[in-house]
Amino acid sequence: MRKSIMNNVLLQESETARESLKIVYTILLLSLIALIFSACSNDEGGGNTSEYYFKATVDGREINYHSAKFQGDGGTDNIWEHVVVGADETSYTFNGPLPPSLDFEIWYNAGNIEPGDYISPTDERLIVRYAIQTSEGTNVYNTSWHDSPFKVTIEAISKEGIKGTMAGTLQNQQGETRIITNGSFNLPYDQLVNP
Repeated sequence: MRKSIMNNVLLQESETARESLKIVYTILLLSLIALIFSACSNDEGGGNTSEYYFKATVDGREINYHSAKFQGDGGTDNIWEHVVVGADETSYTFNGPLPPSLDFEIWYNAGNIEPGDYISPTDERLIVRYAIQTSEGTNVYNTSWHDSPFKVTIEAISKEGIKGTMAGTLQNQQGETRIITNGSFNLPYDQLVNP
């Protein structure tokens, strides 16, 4: 009996570790993609335009995000089953750790992500992440580890771009929180945007 209990505890810890690693790898992949696209800027300033933005206030700090991008699977048929919107707090200088990043992702398999409210944790299609890279690893705050609401409102979505707002609370596995307020975004589809 005691051996069975220990095996169950180890199995649960192993599954939790695997899920945490999946989230970390997703964030690192998104950061790497943003880094690659920021290095591929065009002659017109790499997508810098004043009409596009990704902004939020994190724990009272107003941030105009860099290397912002909207990607998804609806760019050709305008049916959106998967959407990712994210950015870095500062431009990456290729020296030291990656800057903190904020992103959200919505999955709607066999459906269509349309304008409206997406509220976590009641809407399991939404995950929001804030990641801080350190020499010890990645500290991830997200909507998966608690029941505090986080709301993303999509005002418009098309192959031309996405526009909306966001606000809520994110938490890491240690129970520390980050409060996101005044979040807003207006991004073209599949183009890198800097402030």
